[in-house]
Amino acid sequence: MSQLFETIKCKDGKLFNLNRHNLRFNKARKEYFGLSDEINLEEIIEVPENASNGLFRCRVIYSKTVDKIEFIPHQFRKIKSLKLIEANDIGYQFKYSDRNILNELFEKRSDSDDILIVKNGCITDSFTANLLFFDGKKWWTPDTPLLYGTQRAKLIDEEKISVCRIISDDLSKYKKVGLINAMWDLGEMPLISIENIQ
Repeated sequence: MSQLFETIKCKDGKLFNLNRHNLRFNKARKEYFGLSDEINLEEIIEVPENASNGLFRCRVIYSKTVDKIEFIPHQFRKIKSLKLIEANDIGYQFKYSDRNILNELFEKRSDSDDILIVKNGCITDSFTANLLFFDGKKWWTPDTPLLYGTQRAKLIDEEKISVCRIISDDLSKYKKVGLINAMWDLGEMPLISIENIQ
C-alpha cells in the first residue's frame, strides 16, 4: 500500500486548519489502512525552531504509523494559465505520496502553468489544488473533485463557496477560476481568467 500524506500550512509557527486535517488523516487511516484507533495530530506535531518564522509546508507522511513529519519552506508558484487535460480513469481519493499519475498529466500542460483535469466530462481539480469558479456574483466549486480538500471543506462550511456540477462546456459561464489548497485560501489563491484556459 502507498504511503499517504497531509500538507498543513505553518506560518510563523502556527498550524492552520488542523482540525480538518486531523479528520481527513484519521478517516484515511480507517478507510485505507483499516485502523480503528485515532491519532491527534496536534499532539504529535512539534514545530521546530527554524520553522517559527516564515511560511512552511508541514508534511505528515504516514502508513499504518506516522513515518515522518517534515517542515519545508514554501514559495508560491505563479499560475496564470491552465490547460484542460482529460483523464477518465484517474482516481485520487486519498493524498498518495506516489503522485506519478498526476505528474504524468502535469507534463502534458504544454506552455500553460498548470492543468485542469477533466474526468468523464466533469471538471475536477488542478495539479495540486481544488478549483473555484466565479460567475460574477458567487464562487462555485465542482461537486466532482478528485480529492476533498481541507480548505474546500472549510470554505463550504463557512458558506463562502457553493457546490455544483461543472462540465467543460460550462466554463464560458464563469469569469475566472481560483486555485485553493492548504497553502492557498480565498485571499491568497491564484486567479486565472477563463480566457486563459486552453
